[in-house]
This record gives sequence, C-alpha cells and structure tokens, in this order.
Amino acid sequence: MALSAEDRARRIKIILFDVDGVLTDGSIWILPVPVASAGGSITTRMVEAKGYSAHDGAGITLARLGGMKLGIITKRISETVAMRARDLKLEFVYQGEAFKMRPVRAIMEKEGVTLEEIAYVGDDVIDLAVMRQCGLAVAVANAREQVKAEAHYVTPHRGGNGAGRDAIEFILEAKGILKQCIESMIDESNVDLALIDIGKGGEDLPSN
Repeated sequence: MALSAEDRARRIKIILFDVDGVLTDGSIWILPVPVASAGGSITTRMVEAKGYSAHDGAGITLARLGGMKLGIITKRISETVAMRARDLKLEFVYQGEAFKMRPVRAIMEKEGVTLEEIAYVGDDVIDLAVMRQCGLAVAVANAREQVKAEAHYVTPHRGGNGAGRDAIEFILEAKGILKQCIESMIDESNVDLALIDIGKGGEDLPSN
C-alpha cells in the first residue's frame, strides 16, 4: 500500500529547498550599482537581487522548534542567496549544484539520515532527481506541470509567496506539533528561541 503524503511527512527530519521559484518568485533582477575607485573615478558593477518571503523565514523558525534542520540546494551562485542563508541560519547551503543528489548524499552521510527522512521542495525539472528519491517531494504552486505530477504534495501558495511556509506547516501538522511550535514561538519565556531564530544577515555561512 502506498504511503500518503501525511505518512511521509511524519518521517521527515531535514527539509531542503530549491531557491529560484521556490523561496523566490523566480524573478532575477540585475541592477547597476555605481562603485568609486581609489582614484576617484566611478564605475558600474552589476548586482543580482531577489525577493524573499518573511512568512518563509518565520516558517524556518517553526521547523527548528519542531526539531528539524533545513537547507538550500541551488544551481545558481549568488551573494543574495548567501546572505539570506546567513540570515536564516540554514544548516546546509549548497550553491552551484547542477546535480542535486550529490549534496543530498553528503547531507545524509553527515547527519546519519536516510532518504525517507528528507523532504525536498522544488519547482523545475532539475529538482526531479531528488524529488523522485526523497521521502517527501513537494512542488510549489507555480512549479512546472512535470514536477507537480511527481510530487507527493503541492503547496497552495506560489514560490516567494509563502510556499516554503506551506511545506513546513504541512510537515509539522502531519507530525501533530504545529500548534505546539507556534505556541513555543510566541512564548516570551522560551530562552532557546534566540539560539534558533533568524539572524541579522551578517554571520558566516554554515560549513558543510
């Protein structure tokens, strides 16, 4: 008998996300920024910008309160992704990964978990290699149809608009601890919250 998405979610210990189209809406902004040289002349440097959802950030905190670890695996390399990863204190950060099972295998070895204990949230065909093997495959609402067809769960919201939070809440609800995690998040006496909550965007990247 095939497992339901809820049954799969109850096993999850690690949640991994793609970035573009999942934690963002998929837009990539390339902006010109003036830079002054030592001699006083002005040159232009191109900087990449993306938009992220604050709801997803709060979801990361809820997941940690639920005892899970989180990370991102993306093909692109971007300083804005590195900054967001620092801000969220993500345990696993892999950029420049065209074949995403490689970092998944590294995470499994490091953490001593199985594929059944890993959830992956994706939106495009590059994510299928992981989604076909992991314990819980999640597609965001704006995912390609080929990806939705192979997902165990499709989020109600689009990437960059709370899809990451949807995935997290689905897992916590399946485990029966979502309400508990929410209450812990707003508990002023919870002294551990400061250790797991989001940072200020200026810390070193986690080492893998």
